[in-house]
Amino acid sequence: MTESNTPRRPGPWDPRPEDVAVAPGPAAPVRANEPPLDKGQNPVWALISTLLLGGFIWIITGSWVIAVALIWGLLVHEYGHVLAMNRLGMGPARIYIIPFLGGVAKSQRLPQSEWHGVLVSLAGPAFGLLAAIPFFAGFIATGHGMWLLGAAVIAAVNLINLAPAPPLDGSKALGPVLARIHPMLERVAMIAVGGLVVWWGLMSGRWILAAFLAIALIGHLKRGAWRPDGRPLSGRESVFSVGLFIVTATACAGVGLAALMPLGGGSLPVALDLAGRYLGVGD
Repeated sequence: MTESNTPRRPGPWDPRPEDVAVAPGPAAPVRANEPPLDKGQNPVWALISTLLLGGFIWIITGSWVIAVALIWGLLVHEYGHVLAMNRLGMGPARIYIIPFLGGVAKSQRLPQSEWHGVLVSLAGPAFGLLAAIPFFAGFIATGHGMWLLGAAVIAAVNLINLAPAPPLDGSKALGPVLARIHPMLERVAMIAVGGLVVWWGLMSGRWILAAFLAIALIGHLKRGAWRPDGRPLSGRESVFSVGLFIVTATACAGVGLAALMPLGGGSLPVALDLAGRYLGVGD
């Protein structure tokens, strides 16, 4: 997930605020009320938060492999956002670990365009797949299936993050595309998908995730601020946004199936069944 320390442009609910002020004299325009430079999360608190999150995952799953995979996958995922933010002039970006919930990458500056926002949102899931490499290597070296389970979990986390529901990355990747068609379409789609994701969390026993997503969705609805200020997507960029989203989602699904197929004896139907059961959509 991604956040910014600076004010955001209102979404379909609120009128657009005047958040740009022009400095007197020849200086370039500067943003009003720009916050001080973000120094990042305190290292001690970051370590404590990581241990709390890892311990919590270990307790609810009973597997140290899943706990390590999720923590490692989370850090690599968020670092993907950080790399994109810094590359696109939004840095210095920082990673914050949230106890019992996950993590977020925060930028210091808003992107110059919605296209940059799309790139940042998709950089997390795309780069996050690299976290599965050590687990595939562990399986090749030892032959133990637990390493494949870790790789599958990493792929699943990145895939779930692509759901177009606030505050997940998918909402920031597809939201501008939908809003370009009509702002109300973005509103309806995000509420519908957000409700489905919360329902999925409840039905699959992921109570904390469901509560977190529900709170985040309500927060987005109340503040009406979905995307940063900046140049809207062009028609060509909208097509590229959808294409990159599909490629990223396909890559996440492919990595997950590559990890599950050996566990299913090399059978694709069995691998799909294992994936469905883990995601809570199987029999």
